[in-house]
Amino acid sequence: MTHRVRGVIARSKGAPVETTTVLVPDPGPGEALVQVKACGVCHTDLHYREGGINDEFPFLLGHEAAGVVEAVGPDVTSVAPGDFVVLNWRAVCGRCRACRRGRPWYCFATHNAVQPMTLEDGTPLAPALGIGAFAEKTLVAAGQCTKVDPAASPAAAGLLGCGVMAGLGAALNTGNVGRGDSVAVIGCGGVGNAAVAGARLAGAAKIIAVDLDDRKLGWATGLGATHTVNARTEDVVKAIRALTDGHGADVVIEAVGRPETYEQAFYARDLAGTVVLVGVPTPDMRLDLPLQDVFGRGGALKSSWYGDCLPERDFPLLIDLYLQGRLDLDAFVSERIGLEGVEEAFGRMERGEVLRSVVEF
Repeated sequence: MTHRVRGVIARSKGAPVETTTVLVPDPGPGEALVQVKACGVCHTDLHYREGGINDEFPFLLGHEAAGVVEAVGPDVTSVAPGDFVVLNWRAVCGRCRACRRGRPWYCFATHNAVQPMTLEDGTPLAPALGIGAFAEKTLVAAGQCTKVDPAASPAAAGLLGCGVMAGLGAALNTGNVGRGDSVAVIGCGGVGNAAVAGARLAGAAKIIAVDLDDRKLGWATGLGATHTVNARTEDVVKAIRALTDGHGADVVIEAVGRPETYEQAFYARDLAGTVVLVGVPTPDMRLDLPLQDVFGRGGALKSSWYGDCLPERDFPLLIDLYLQGRLDLDAFVSERIGLEGVEEAFGRMERGEVLRSVVEF
């Protein structure tokens, strides 16, 4: 059986997205059909539209989603019809060198559905991050479905599928923020503010939020920042050092993905401190640091992929914390929109007017 659903596609580089009919097949071996309940509008979807990921147009956009499993293929035992799930793009294989070494969060051979979703004329669609959730239903690998407590709001839960998990994990997993640590977060969009929330959850004593926009700094304060620095009017490195007794922060999380802000993060950390790069750079960017400074300052320079998360471990735990009132995922939901509002939501996202626009079905 083929399911005819509405979905949002990017047909060509830079062109406005379209809402059109998408054909979704029943699940085959190892696959799951998911009725999407909510999907966040993420910068990665915009990168797909702009050709910044690859040129495999047309794309079925959307990946930061939660929904209900409608059907599963043969031999699928991890989820069942009726399960409320958060979709993820790290369905670990269990066999690659990272998995065999006990580091599945670095899995190098993650799974996606095998069968294509198509347009009505048979044109195959490339689903964003193997998910394609700006659609009423989507087909994914069963391992991309992580079962969580159905009491959670789909709009909030789905954000763990990408940006919010990336920020939380940058603090909790990659940065290993501990009780009493000082943390600085440079860039306070959705990912950066999630890093602020993660540092708070980890028990950091001082959380310094840095951005050019006072509105974003206000959001950061609401999510746990103890101090703010407006980079438009202050020297970021000097300000962070002044707030940490002249030493620098134990962990600095760079959530912008630019050489200038990375250099600020590098010099704003304490000796033997940690820099975490979670902002995504473009292929043309280069970094020039004195090697003597890299050696002399010690510590760790890390990048964080998807917050170094393991969905089956992290998603249920974070949803439990959300339901206990200890993690405010609802604060990231700036607005709720329909499928037809995705193109306009990209504009609001680029202008920094929202943390997340969320498509609800």
